[in-house]
Amino acid sequence: MSEYFLLPLASLPFPNIDPVIVHIGPLAVHWYGVGYIVGILFAWWYAKRLVTDPRLWPDGKLPMKPEDLDDFIVWAAIGVVLGGRTGYVLFYDLKRYIAHPLDIFAVWQGGMSFHGGLLGVILAMTLFSLKRRIHTWTLFDVVSAGVPVGLGLVRVANFINSELWGRPSDVPWAIEFPNGGPFTRHPSQLYEALLEGLVLFLVLRFLTHSRLKLKTPRFVGGAFICGYGLSRIFVEFFREPDQQLGYLLGTSWLTMGMILSTPMVLAGIWAMVTAKPAPEPRAA
Repeated sequence: MSEYFLLPLASLPFPNIDPVIVHIGPLAVHWYGVGYIVGILFAWWYAKRLVTDPRLWPDGKLPMKPEDLDDFIVWAAIGVVLGGRTGYVLFYDLKRYIAHPLDIFAVWQGGMSFHGGLLGVILAMTLFSLKRRIHTWTLFDVVSAGVPVGLGLVRVANFINSELWGRPSDVPWAIEFPNGGPFTRHPSQLYEALLEGLVLFLVLRFLTHSRLKLKTPRFVGGAFICGYGLSRIFVEFFREPDQQLGYLLGTSWLTMGMILSTPMVLAGIWAMVTAKPAPEPRAA
């Protein structure tokens, strides 16, 4: 009996959770879609809390109206979906979609790029802030602070879907995914959920509420971009590259995720280094 406890743990069982939460007639509600919806709604709710807390802003002057964020959520959702899908098509599987262009619209089959979604939201924020005469970087700071929660939820959904799994491994917590071949693998989706989701959210929460960095436009947004980029690059060493792309250099490193995340790290560092506290209003 004692020898049993000395045996290495080959793998953890995959929790065979149905990717579909519920069927409503011909409509199937997926965990993946719910992750996106809940993430967007949380970022909206959290941003409204930030812009109504005078302690977080220079001289207690609120940067925008909560109603502005009510209107922006529609812009954000469009930016995420269109940017995420366009980014996946261009960055990850362009040959397939050139051959089968109608598949571009089959978003229920999966295929969203965070980097493309980010660009879509940045464009939406820029246009919206100009339209409403809101400081663009301040809007970016406010929205960025709550985004990690959605990122974490979507990564958990990737795990439930048994997709984007990690490289073969014999670590005690390795998992044999049902469609990952006869290998035990890193649950890299959960690594990303932890780093891009929980850890990054707590870091940004510390910056906004303890260091009061919302008083320094573009610092929080820069921290988000840099933090995501670093987290993604780190996890890419444990994540299986996309099958249609493989490794872009050598046989075990440099993936498309690393390439797309490196400019994010540099841009985030630039934003934080060059950020300056907003000037306090002069007394009359």
